[in-house]
Amino acid sequence: MDHKIMPHHIRQPMQKPPVQPKEAEPKTSGTSFQSVLNKTLEESPELKISKHAEKRLQERGIEVASETWEGIHERVKEAKSKGVNDSLVLTNDAAFVVSADNETVITAMARDEAGSQLFTNINGAIIIDE
Repeated sequence: MDHKIMPHHIRQPMQKPPVQPKEAEPKTSGTSFQSVLNKTLEESPELKISKHAEKRLQERGIEVASETWEGIHERVKEAKSKGVNDSLVLTNDAAFVVSADNETVITAMARDEAGSQLFTNINGAIIIDE
């Protein structure tokens, strides 16, 4: 008995899906994301204040003029460029621990209160004469 194998179905060649036209990619100006980010960070208009520092400023009634904040921020950026990570910043009326890396005030206290404190984990000091 001769048995012939008969295909149960005939395979059709696979058809490729229709090709969709590519959308035009946005043109870049040749400026890298990193360079734009660096420029934005350098031009950050304000020193950031952590929630903890904000609470301390309010609790202790410490008020700082905007010109003083600007001066602190400039000096913090300068310290950061020289490798400082965390700094003690002293003004006539207050003392701050500032992260130069993040340009953020970590804590704040009145200057007279700072005299009895021990500051650790800082590698720079900034004195602001107002």
